[in-house]
Amino acid sequence: MLEAYRLGGSLYVPVTHKDCLRIANGRKWPELRSVIFCTEDAVAAEALGPALDNLRHLLDKMRPSSETLRFVRVRNPEILSWLLDLPGIDKLNGFVLPKLDMSNIDAYMDQLGGSRRRYHCMPTLETRDVFDPARMTELRDYIIERGYQDQILALRIGGNDLLALLGIRRPCDRTLYRTPLGLTIANLVTVFKPHGFQLTAPVFEHIDCPEILEEELGEDLAHGLCGKTAIHPDQLPLIDSRFRVSPSDLEAAQRILDDDRAVFKFGGSMCELATHSAWAEHIVGRAAMGR
Repeated sequence: MLEAYRLGGSLYVPVTHKDCLRIANGRKWPELRSVIFCTEDAVAAEALGPALDNLRHLLDKMRPSSETLRFVRVRNPEILSWLLDLPGIDKLNGFVLPKLDMSNIDAYMDQLGGSRRRYHCMPTLETRDVFDPARMTELRDYIIERGYQDQILALRIGGNDLLALLGIRRPCDRTLYRTPLGLTIANLVTVFKPHGFQLTAPVFEHIDCPEILEEELGEDLAHGLCGKTAIHPDQLPLIDSRFRVSPSDLEAAQRILDDDRAVFKFGGSMCELATHSAWAEHIVGRAAMGR
């Protein structure tokens, strides 16, 4: 079973990239945990035809399996339909579904439910509906009611698209949590996570600001997000190191799960079985996957 905390640091790669095949086969950046080959925002409309030709070639030449989890970010439900008919499509672990909302969820999920293989998907929340908690609650309940949740590995938060809707670009001197999206991310966490959904953090597009990225990663973890996608390989070591379970957290988690006391002190903090066991189980699970 594929678990969301295996994602850690993912890397976005345009499907037009010259090294797509080496990346997919683990020859370039073999330490990469997951890669998302993009056919959407990273590909200009006039380059879509050659990009899809490149994707067809990529699937043909890819190894049947890889230590790197491999996803394709489709452009729309029509591209997903085209992809599902391609030879070699079963070499992918799944798909990223952009701009998912009530208007297109069935067009995406019905195709995945009807495919011969059970693919995982990561819908991206990046439309105007994201700013309305009532609409997000409606979407959550619909996903559960329709049985789509079993195929959803994680929900992705599309930070740049959401800022674009506000006419804002993220400043390079502060984290996303110090923009209007801070409240939006918190609302998404409280709407979805109590119902068993995992969420991944928005990308950080300022490649030369590692100190702000590190600060933002601390906020991502404090909000319970399960991974963050890099737009440049230089970001991956920092992302992976911050999502790696610390020895002190692992020891605390193990004590919470193993100790027969309802409440006790460890590492200068109160540990309480009733309220901390869900966190502890998640930490132990992440540690088992090398996170």
